[in-house]
Amino acid sequence: MAQHETSGFRSFIFSRSGMVLLGFLAVAGYFLWEEHAAHILGYLPLLLILGLCVGMHFFMHGSHGGDHGSHRDEPREDDR
Repeated sequence: MAQHETSGFRSFIFSRSGMVLLGFLAVAGYFLWEEHAAHILGYLPLLLILGLCVGMHFFMHGSHGGDHGSHRDEPREDDR
């Protein structure tokens, strides 16, 4: 019977080098959050307001597309 090979990424993560890398990324992430949390949380309301504006524009103006059939049935002033 042939043994199943584990994937290269999974074997790397559980290796000594992979554990060191994960530890380094965890420490770096912690310090990045500690130093920049005020900036991130300070801009959060602005980003939410902008996101709401974009969402409202997308969902409320969705009916503007299409064939505009009601406007084609009306005669233009030049045709009268």
